Amino acid sequence: MEKLRIYPTSINERHIEQAVAALRDGQPLIYPTDSLYAIGCDALSNQAVERLCALRGFDPKRHTLSVVCADMSQASAYARIDNRAFSLMRDYTPGPVTFILPAATTLPKVFKGRKTVGIRIPSCPIATRLAAELGNPLLSMTAVVDPDDASISSDPETVEDAYTHRIDLMIDGGECGAGESTVVDLTDSANPQIIRQGIADIDL
Repeated sequence: MEKLRIYPTSINERHIEQAVAALRDGQPLIYPTDSLYAIGCDALSNQAVERLCALRGFDPKRHTLSVVCADMSQASAYARIDNRAFSLMRDYTPGPVTFILPAATTLPKVFKGRKTVGIRIPSCPIATRLAAELGNPLLSMTAVVDPDDASISSDPETVEDAYTHRIDLMIDGGECGAGESTVVDLTDSANPQIIRQGIADIDL
């Protein structure tokens, strides 16, 4: 595994370019978020999405898939966000919150038949910069090390050891947050529901 060290307070442009080139080539990579380390790929590449789902043992027909977006503008191109949902999201983004929203038809065929998509806009500048430079979202899944202790996936060395023979590229951004993102179901924006309490406190 090749590791690129990027400091969130001082983005290395050359490393970002290398990571985005790998994403465009269909490769998955490990990168930091404001919750835990994640494995991401180009969300608009069917081949890359299928490869990542296989790597993590995800069945896209059964699991809700989540994407990391650069900002609300990018998110609105891939999910249907009404005024109520937009208002709530604006209050808690960027941040460690995943919003479940009605999926737009602009997502690739692996999402077809899916009525929902998870949308994340992290406060980690490395994550949002990748999505911005790529020009579209990253399909994102937690880089799980221990299913019984999510916080372990906040440590870059532990994550590197767990995936060193399965992923070719990792961005080391130092320690991440101490737990999973909070998940909010906004498919009915008039009746939002917290379906997983994570590190973000949400007032509904």
